Amino acid sequence: MSISAESDADQQERAVTDKVVASFDTTASPRLREVMQSLVRHLHAFARDVRLTQAEWEAGIEFLTRTGHITDERRQEFILLSDVLGLSMLTVAINAPATAGATESTVYGPFFVDAAPEIPFGGDIAGGASGTPCLVEGTVRSADGTPVRGARIDVWEADDDGFYDVQYDGDRIAGRGWLRSDDDGRYRFWSVVPAPYPIPADGPVGDLLTAAGRSPMRPAHLHFKVAAPGHRTLITHVFVAGDEHLDHDAVFGVKDSLVVDVVREGPGDAPDGTTRTEPWARIRFDIVLAPDHEG
Repeated sequence: MSISAESDADQQERAVTDKVVASFDTTASPRLREVMQSLVRHLHAFARDVRLTQAEWEAGIEFLTRTGHITDERRQEFILLSDVLGLSMLTVAINAPATAGATESTVYGPFFVDAAPEIPFGGDIAGGASGTPCLVEGTVRSADGTPVRGARIDVWEADDDGFYDVQYDGDRIAGRGWLRSDDDGRYRFWSVVPAPYPIPADGPVGDLLTAAGRSPMRPAHLHFKVAAPGHRTLITHVFVAGDEHLDHDAVFGVKDSLVVDVVREGPGDAPDGTTRTEPWARIRFDIVLAPDHEG
């Protein structure tokens, strides 16, 4: 009797799924039809797998509602949620697979800003951000070793207190900017030494991490977005070697190839010809762009 009842219940559950999947059969876009039907199958399978209760379903809806309410032009809680669930890194793996010899990609993060200021070669993106001055330099090359001239290099980072400029009130721009590689593919700019920081934990994503007993910390890093014609746009980080959070990044973004040394220097002459009157640091990060086979 119980076996028959279970079988009947299972059939009823699957009938719901089949009916919803079939509702997308006439969707005009083949890709939308494929995505939505797969989403329904996997979402319904999840609910069956964990035997989702009504109270848990309501809690999930409330969690997503809070995620939407806290999201605004300065804060993207849905990207943060995607990050801590590893979905962001999975989409990176799917859409920007490792190419032999090319710099590896990692997560975008929620703090990129389109309207960052342009700086000259050797300019300073710090804009008053707190931290030890840091000279960042390197080259941009194609996978075949050819220097990439005129690549657009967007960079952004948190200050020494672990906050991005957009997390402060007002219109302050600090710790971000963009520049072009020179005729030899070289780039150089000043910023501050990257610092570790917790992802925003005062919202629903922070509540999730607390409930799961997970740390909100990210290791010290500097964001790069590098674009050049004929090459796949690179979204990546530079991570600071020796950071205690490298092995448990809250958003799973660390890759060994992206970990670099920060060389500490005392007051004196810097490679760009300037004289520094305070301690400073330097990072070298050479970038290799993968070809854009999709044109």
